[in-house]
Amino acid sequence: MKIKLFTVPNMITLGNLLCGCGAIVSSLVYGDFTLALIFVVASAVCDFFDGFTARLLRQYSDIGVQLDSLADMVSFGVAPSAIVYAFAAQATTHFALPAVVAECLVYVPFIMAAFSALRLAKFNIDETQHETFEGLPTPANALFCASLVFAVVSSGKSIDVEWLALVSVVMALLLVSPIRMFSFKLKSLAWSKNKSQYIFLALAIVALLTLGVYSVPTIIVLYIVISTVGWLFCKK
Repeated sequence: MKIKLFTVPNMITLGNLLCGCGAIVSSLVYGDFTLALIFVVASAVCDFFDGFTARLLRQYSDIGVQLDSLADMVSFGVAPSAIVYAFAAQATTHFALPAVVAECLVYVPFIMAAFSALRLAKFNIDETQHETFEGLPTPANALFCASLVFAVVSSGKSIDVEWLALVSVVMALLLVSPIRMFSFKLKSLAWSKNKSQYIFLALAIVALLTLGVYSVPTIIVLYIVISTVGWLFCKK
């Protein structure tokens, strides 16, 4: 069986993976969370354009599907975990807990990597996620983690290790939750069929104009809240 490895979409997917590696090195080795965020954003851009290019050039392949998940595991699974871990390892504040407990909590962010693997594996075999997603998409989780750390560092503030551990657990659970999250694969521009998307876009623009460095993590939270409300409404 002849398998084409070096197609244009596959090269873009590899760009996604390499940017993910850059985010990991930037955070773990250099403690540069600004550069780490830039790499995560670049990974998300590559993740969008590899699928877009595959459709445009009609270069679909099974290997492309597998490669996409492997790249996403690095960029949107390991990278956000590494970023939060590196930030937590630098944190000097924590509640009145024994030092050994606080040191163990530093490693909790890696639960997001494990749950990202579950999320991506399920996505590959779940035929119901073509128009909506079940659970938080891994790119959204990565953007939230990277932008939150960047925002906190940029503002000169700090977060207790316990809070970072709690956020990591919550985000990990959202990755494998049954909540249906909307996507932007629109079949039409009708308001009646895209209420969630339009409401989200309006609020996202307001957040970008008013919240500065905290706009991106806020936008991800808005995405989660709006999706959850829409999911609960549909269930009822």
